[in-house]
Amino acid sequence: MNILGISAGFHDAAATVINSRGDIVFAGHAERYSKKKNDADINLGLIWDACDENFAIDHVAYYETPWKKQLRQWYSGQGIEWNKLTTKQILEQQLKGFFPTASHSCHSHHLSHAAGGFQTSPYDRATVVVIDAIGEWDTITIWGAEYDRQGRARYRRLWAQQYPHSLGLFYSAITKRVGLHPLDEEYITMGMAAYGRDHYHHVMEAVLVRDLEEIEFGQNLHTGVDDEFMGSLSNEDIAASAQTLLERLIGNIMQRARDFKWSTNLVYQGGVALNCLANRTLGNYFDDIWIMPCPGDAGSSLGAAALAYGKRLHWHNAYLGHNIPGPYPVDDLVRHLLDTGIVGVASGRAEFGPRALGNRSLLADPRGKEIKDRVNEIKRRQKFRPFAPVVLAELADQYFDMPSGWHTHSYMQSVARCREPDLYPAICHVDGTSRVQTVGPDGSGIRQLLEAWYVQTGCPMLLNTSLNIRGEPMVNDRADADRFEMLYGVTVYS
Repeated sequence: MNILGISAGFHDAAATVINSRGDIVFAGHAERYSKKKNDADINLGLIWDACDENFAIDHVAYYETPWKKQLRQWYSGQGIEWNKLTTKQILEQQLKGFFPTASHSCHSHHLSHAAGGFQTSPYDRATVVVIDAIGEWDTITIWGAEYDRQGRARYRRLWAQQYPHSLGLFYSAITKRVGLHPLDEEYITMGMAAYGRDHYHHVMEAVLVRDLEEIEFGQNLHTGVDDEFMGSLSNEDIAASAQTLLERLIGNIMQRARDFKWSTNLVYQGGVALNCLANRTLGNYFDDIWIMPCPGDAGSSLGAAALAYGKRLHWHNAYLGHNIPGPYPVDDLVRHLLDTGIVGVASGRAEFGPRALGNRSLLADPRGKEIKDRVNEIKRRQKFRPFAPVVLAELADQYFDMPSGWHTHSYMQSVARCREPDLYPAICHVDGTSRVQTVGPDGSGIRQLLEAWYVQTGCPMLLNTSLNIRGEPMVNDRADADRFEMLYGVTVYS
């Protein structure tokens, strides 16, 4: 049957379609259509893109269990939304009468995360770790995952921590404390950490953490952090200390997961899996690592659909969203980069996940000292924010000290130290690291561009950041690209 997976109703709505053969036909974000960042609701544009008029949906899978979530929200003092107690209620609100004959199911929030990772992974057996802010009640779970003789995915719950003890809520509380938007700008907190000193993490640990091994906090960080003990610390020092403490706690979870001896393959999911600075140490615990490129709640639309499908999915890449047809404009991009150093591209299918991977990207020559500031000015963002390099995979080790254990470095999921930061200042953060995206010989447009750029310049990489207007999601269609050109004066090729 054809399955529609839905993550919606609370934040980061998304939709995924899987066909009867296990192909991921489509996966996209509601915000790219409504232009409302972190949009909680499904919209007509997304549904039309996900399911064309000739595609029948037989089953709709929802990414969590509504009544359990409402029970936890009542417990935490948020009250109960009576119109969100059942899956049917939520789907009627979100889908507005579409697919009236389709059956439906709901699945555990953390199990949806786990399935989105495991059933897209290359592994037959894996240890799955999910760390996020909160699902229904779970905040951390460890699973043993494998396929049975019939090829069905099976999950054994090995360990869990529950609300209010949450690494995701801890980091969100710190994000709010340093003047940023929680559940949105945690990645900025991570970048800010490089500018501070982490000498205060021991005090932060002593005040906030009740049990390091069980990941228990002494106060409910859902409402923010009681910050009197921080005194006059700078935001940068707070961010640095929080990042160090986060990494220590993640290390404890990974060691616990490894000690179960279920598998030396790691599948890691949940919003905290987007902390690419912490991810550099995962190879200390596991031999092979997979993070699906959309590990947060939007990715659980794929996870819910995967659970309904039940078997391994055919994963090829993250280009699963809206399509701008036509050949990738390699020659135009190279020429413009040589002339101006900066160019936009909106071509092919949009990326599923929060990171541009070459189809909705702002690209630049990484060698110029002024490039970073020019790109920051275009995007109207803080000057301390880092940029990522996209590099030919076979040459990555020559330019970066790549972390060990990763199945692929194709999705900007970990940092690596640049071996020659003076030659490539635009893609090096103040701590000397870069969030590296490698591209193998896969025939993709971005691969063809890197090959052509390397022939022309001898440089095997480009700066790659998302093509978006400040405060809005990534460019989705050609009309968005035209608007970007008009507002920022940067040529965008399709």
